[in-house]
Amino acid sequence: MKISFVTLGCKLNYAETSTYERTLLQEGCEAVSWTSCKAEAYLVNTCSVTEHSDKKCRNIIRKLHRLSPSAPIVVTGCYAQLKRDEILALEGVKAVFGAKEKNEVVPCLLALAAKTPKASGCSSDFLPAYSSGERTRSFLKVQDGCNNFCTYCTVPYARGESRNIPISQILPQARAIAAEGIKEVVLTGVNTGDFGRSTGESFFELIKGLNEVDGIERYRISSIEPNLLTEEMIDWIASGTKFLPHFHIPLQSGCDAVLSEMHRHYDTEYFARKIEYIRSAMEGPGKPKVFFGIDVIVGFPGETDEMFEQTYRFLAERVKPAFIHIFPYSRRAGTPAAERRDQVQDSVKTERVERLEALCDRLHAEFVEANRGIAEKVLFESSDKKGQMYGYTGNYIQIARPYDKDMVGRIIDVTI
Repeated sequence: MKISFVTLGCKLNYAETSTYERTLLQEGCEAVSWTSCKAEAYLVNTCSVTEHSDKKCRNIIRKLHRLSPSAPIVVTGCYAQLKRDEILALEGVKAVFGAKEKNEVVPCLLALAAKTPKASGCSSDFLPAYSSGERTRSFLKVQDGCNNFCTYCTVPYARGESRNIPISQILPQARAIAAEGIKEVVLTGVNTGDFGRSTGESFFELIKGLNEVDGIERYRISSIEPNLLTEEMIDWIASGTKFLPHFHIPLQSGCDAVLSEMHRHYDTEYFARKIEYIRSAMEGPGKPKVFFGIDVIVGFPGETDEMFEQTYRFLAERVKPAFIHIFPYSRRAGTPAAERRDQVQDSVKTERVERLEALCDRLHAEFVEANRGIAEKVLFESSDKKGQMYGYTGNYIQIARPYDKDMVGRIIDVTI
């Protein structure tokens, strides 16, 4: 059976879709592009982080049905968990699988292909997953779900409670990635640092175990809450491990009053001290600067101009990240923030986003300039883009070189 795979949303979804595809190919199915070939079945892995995400999911499902009206569509992911009945009402949809039903996706598609699925041996509510098919990096899922229930967020409802499989089951996946010749692994999860909640282990134990896997030379942590990145962990990473000076840490607001309304688990002083500690532990003369990617939500209900200015100044003057991931607040039904009457106008959100985008451009340019002249290592990717190839340093600065196929997948010494 020819199956097309469509992924919307985060790298965690990407890792899961890649695992579905890899398993189905082993069972004799054929993967085809939905844009260039009529498939006999479709698998859509959905996102629901904003109302726009929901609309995009509905539109792609309708488009797939128009392309191949007789092909069944199987839907999973966050939107599937939150709006099952809404999705089932769409023409062409054969089955919908929520957060704890992901291990049923492959058996369902194999049944549609009149094949007998192999037993997976997986826990019923956690889908082990990693991406494959690229020569440079793989996204390895180590955790799923979240127990935080921030007032703006539907993720705990869409993904379920925080959970994971044991380290003993994750390490073989890392070894399988290494066996494909992949040099870099990005650890993914919904609340990655909360790893171990369902097995009694810790995220620190996990990364120490992964550090010993032969063949993998670099690790990145895709996102980690500031309160879950401990000083002990930072000191260990800085001691000469395979974990890179690159951190994606959600802030959401630089105003303590807004953080409190969001039900975040820290204040701005705690956040700033954590960033300062990482820099003091990992930076020094001749060493690369640490890359910080910071998530920020603008226009949270009740955010005044002065509250936004506090966020702007906190980022511009104290944290000074290399990149800001900017999200205009999106009203999500069923969350406390959505019920508030002090919603911020869209035009105001747009202005604030534009100001932070300009700040991000300036801070990123300053970060690159601060690293100029420093020796680093670059892992080059396989894409040939108009005679150029690109790769990233350990601290996530993009480097361009004339395309050379012999450099693909290799880690090369450069001076920035």
